[in-house]
Amino acid sequence: MTKATAIAGVAVLVLAAAGCGKNSDGGDGDTKAGSKDNCVKADPDKKVGMAFDVGGRGDQSFNDSAAKGLDKAACELGLTVQTAEAQDGEPESAREGRLQQLVDAGFDPVIAVGFAYSPSLAKVAKANPDVKFAIVDDAVEGKNITNLLFAEEQGSFLVGAAAALKSESKNIGFVGGVETPLIKKFEAGYEAGAKAVDKSIKVQARYLSQPPDFSGFGDPAKGKTTAEGMLDAGADVIYHAAGGSGGGVFEAASAAGKKAIGVDSDQALTADKSVRDTILTSMLKNIDVAVYDYLESVEKGDSTGGPIVYDLKDGGVGYSTTGGQVDDIKEKLDGYKQQIIDGEITVPTK
Repeated sequence: MTKATAIAGVAVLVLAAAGCGKNSDGGDGDTKAGSKDNCVKADPDKKVGMAFDVGGRGDQSFNDSAAKGLDKAACELGLTVQTAEAQDGEPESAREGRLQQLVDAGFDPVIAVGFAYSPSLAKVAKANPDVKFAIVDDAVEGKNITNLLFAEEQGSFLVGAAAALKSESKNIGFVGGVETPLIKKFEAGYEAGAKAVDKSIKVQARYLSQPPDFSGFGDPAKGKTTAEGMLDAGADVIYHAAGGSGGGVFEAASAAGKKAIGVDSDQALTADKSVRDTILTSMLKNIDVAVYDYLESVEKGDSTGGPIVYDLKDGGVGYSTTGGQVDDIKEKLDGYKQQIIDGEITVPTK
């Protein structure tokens, strides 16, 4: 690690209040674990580090879901927490430096949120074999690495079915943040679910950036213009898997009087209040559950590393019903869900 890289890592570290950190809405919080009646007092010897992807806390989606699990574990297990956040357009050395700085500060385990950390996590974990690591959304090999994975295609199938059942134009859209194998799983499941309802339905798909450019996860303006193009081309329901860029998709759909589908979190609860009514449903990816389960296993000494996959059967993915906009089709969606769980439907990942 060069001195410049180390300094870069320090520059982007964000010290979260011990135990609870920032509020889930992205605002700064100074509440420490133990200050709430239901929180265990923070133990300075139980130090957990988390490195967020682009957008960080306050993205109302992917990172916030991970933060929710971290905050719950901090409160219930009495953990001292420090977080750091990736910056748009940063070099790989910055991600590596960020993880190493958390290690150097004595944080163990260290959780990386997002597949973009894969190369740097592999290096840092190998260089620090006595430290426990976890990564969300990718399978990185290492005896001291736990991979928190999800069957995104299964949850996406259900919201794809919802989109097709609700679409009046028989034309729907998908906006992906960055065109990677992971985000292609969302698209594949979404299209399969829609086609299960109506084989003739049109599915438009667009991506906001290409790797190694990960700005597509934090560019609401681009998300908005991309969604506007789909709406102009006849789409009346648009699903996004684009992190913070999804806010722009919601704005476009709201302005056009059409519907949108959220991702990762129940975005009818987390998105800006001005656009919540346009959110038909959200594909729930319970990263918070995975993060909490992992930290609890570390606390109990049961963490063994390797892949852990969360799917429909164990509640790792699903769909939201907030707002009641899918209540009339819930029976059909739950029917598809059971068929997937029973193996009667195999959802594609490509």
